[in-house]
Amino acid sequence: MTLDAMRAARAQLMEQVLRGPGSASPELRAAAAAGAGLPADLAALVEKIHRHAYQVTDEDMASLRGRYSDDVLFEIVVAAATGAAERRFLSGLQAVEEAATGNAAKKEEAA
Repeated sequence: MTLDAMRAARAQLMEQVLRGPGSASPELRAAAAAGAGLPADLAALVEKIHRHAYQVTDEDMASLRGRYSDDVLFEIVVAAATGAAERRFLSGLQAVEEAATGNAAKKEEAA
């Protein structure tokens, strides 16, 4: 898969997760993906997903079930995980691009 194809696939994924049909509003899903601007009761869950997703427990989910449907919670979890993955991917891509630019500059200096 080329880098351009990967960018297009990522953009399509983000579009569907954040703005596709769903039970949670697009604004709520976007906030979960960004990890900011969430209602207080969801902020702790989303923060945990962004930082340590493996630590999310059944109790975390159960504490929110009285206020949110399973469908909404699922969409929030998916949006938060997708947003965290996107941020990590872009950071990695930036590091690779900076390394490539640095390596090119070093080659020019050596020439």
